[in-house]
Amino acid sequence: MESVPQKIVVAHSPDSDDAFMFYGLATQKIRSSLVSFQHVLEDIETLNRAAVEGRYEMTAISYHAYPYVADKYVLTSSGSSVGDGYGPIVVAARPLDPEELKGKTIAVPGALTTAYLVLKLFQPDFRPLMVPFDKILAAVRDGSADAGLLIHEGQISFDHLGMHRIVDLGRWWKQTYGLPLPLGGNAILRSLEPPLSRECCLMLRKSIEYALANREEALAYALQFARGLDSGLTEKFVGMYVNHHTVACDHQVVQAAQKMLDMGYEAGLIPRRVNVEFV
Repeated sequence: MESVPQKIVVAHSPDSDDAFMFYGLATQKIRSSLVSFQHVLEDIETLNRAAVEGRYEMTAISYHAYPYVADKYVLTSSGSSVGDGYGPIVVAARPLDPEELKGKTIAVPGALTTAYLVLKLFQPDFRPLMVPFDKILAAVRDGSADAGLLIHEGQISFDHLGMHRIVDLGRWWKQTYGLPLPLGGNAILRSLEPPLSRECCLMLRKSIEYALANREEALAYALQFARGLDSGLTEKFVGMYVNHHTVACDHQVVQAAQKMLDMGYEAGLIPRRVNVEFV
């Protein structure tokens, strides 16, 4: 008798790069005889909090969240969003020098996001205002924040809205340390049987490879999650964060993630030192 695939709940963000990455799995172009996937869509900070509880078998998380969930999860070697010389940006309604961010109120998309950690490494002295990632530009526009930390599609659409880029944290990181900036990853429960873990990782890699090989159809699917971007900007955004680092983490990504989390621990921003570990 044929065995029934084990259902795995996989949680990820409802944004265009994750939609592109998971296209093969979500549309069942990529299938497995061992596992089947049920998709849950939540914003990244909600997923970080859920991972602290170990809620989903497989989930997108921020690299910053890894030390808080490493007892329950291990990272997958495929599925990372990595900025290479670019990354989250701080914007304001008027031009500012980066040094002027000191002491300012900055709208940020969550305390466990990698963007928040890197901003604290860049400028430790600011007042964070926690705001859902898609409301940050509004908080800057209405004056409740002096500046805003943009993740997701806001990174390439901000100037259409009259905002000024103050600092690109991915560029700063690359210029300072010569490394790419690992922002988001995928993680899988340590308690899952090893053959199932390996199969989940393999399916995710195949899904990413399928999307890259069938770019037009995967982009058409991702466009519905692009929050107002046109197809050209969506393609640009997906191209920034689904790349060779996403297919498989190389030593540079591992080195960068370890360095960032070590620096966070040494700066007192992360409560424990962890070794970055991948399936």
